[in-house]
Amino acid sequence: MSASEDDMLARPTFPMERTCPFAPPAEYQRMRDRAPLVRADLPNGAPVWAVTRHAEARQILGDPRISSHTGRAERTRGPDDDRPDDGFFIDLDPPEHSKYRRTLISELGARSVAAMRPRIQRIVDTAIDEMLEAGPPADLVESFARPVPARVLCELFGVPAGDHGFFESRLQMLAVMSIDPRAAQASRELRGYLRDLIRRAEREPQDGLIGRLAARYLPTGELTTDALINIGFLLLLAGYESPANMISLGVVTLLEHPAQLAALRADPGLLPGAVEELLRFHSVQDWVSFDRLAADDLDIGGVRVRAGDRLTILTASANRDERAFENPDEFDIRRSGHHLAFGHGVHQCVGHNLARAELEIAYGTLLTRIPTLRLAAGLDELPFAYDAAFFGLHALPVAW
Repeated sequence: MSASEDDMLARPTFPMERTCPFAPPAEYQRMRDRAPLVRADLPNGAPVWAVTRHAEARQILGDPRISSHTGRAERTRGPDDDRPDDGFFIDLDPPEHSKYRRTLISELGARSVAAMRPRIQRIVDTAIDEMLEAGPPADLVESFARPVPARVLCELFGVPAGDHGFFESRLQMLAVMSIDPRAAQASRELRGYLRDLIRRAEREPQDGLIGRLAARYLPTGELTTDALINIGFLLLLAGYESPANMISLGVVTLLEHPAQLAALRADPGLLPGAVEELLRFHSVQDWVSFDRLAADDLDIGGVRVRAGDRLTILTASANRDERAFENPDEFDIRRSGHHLAFGHGVHQCVGHNLARAELEIAYGTLLTRIPTLRLAAGLDELPFAYDAAFFGLHALPVAW
């Protein structure tokens, strides 16, 4: 289908209605059937190419002619926010993007995350101890899914124990793309706290990612204080909401698929594959995190894209593409294939190793230590966040 023919059809508008916790919006299937790129409108009315299929999504995410410089930094500012954009590397292209990303490789690479696993295990065990001590019923979102990633970030950043309560509460108030004034206030307070961490590191060595980066890169001028604050803030945005949502969604999905859960209990070696399948199955970031801009005219999947055209990857559609996955709407912890939940190419989520470790430990420990865990409400009674930027749950009542 040509671009002109596509434009003659009614253009879908984001966000699109999602009514099932185990399926993306029904419109995605219709769009995917129509073409790999479909004209759509963003919530502000701006036109965009919605990328619906897996192969074209991978192509775009890996193509140097496609830019990530879409003005995301400007769009995330509040009306009174005059912060600089230094370090907001997800909105940059190589070589600037590469410079900032390199600073994080030693902190978030496979070896560093493997060394963190015992500390993540302690965090998960403590959260479960607290939940068991309080007794059933419990809200798994409030008592486990949110505290675990918040405490992992405290550990990663070197936040002193006395400040954990402040840090956790501000992360919970922070909602990506929210106009809630409490979120804006939480953003300012977290940025201020990151600045204080950097100042402490400049006075004396500090443990944690922020302290190590400050000691390594501020004296050489490779990073500025503002850049380091933005790098830290990006890690907070990516490292809190998505893992929190995935923990609760993963528990619901496993409990609602008893045969898959039984297989996982019988063979814990299936856990890494189960994590990958849950990431594919839910694709919680979907269309809000993978927007791009065409830097040149190019053809993608038979569609002519012009320089300056905006594109957004529908990961929840690409990860359900029957051209890439057999029976894509089935949940199968033994599935193979490459999902796009973390993106692809040079902009693949820099924290993917940490997220995977966190989810493996959270699911595995929860299912082992509370083998009788069950939902305390019907699936149709659960408050899924259908209207949120990142799909998840507002609460998850459980018992055991």
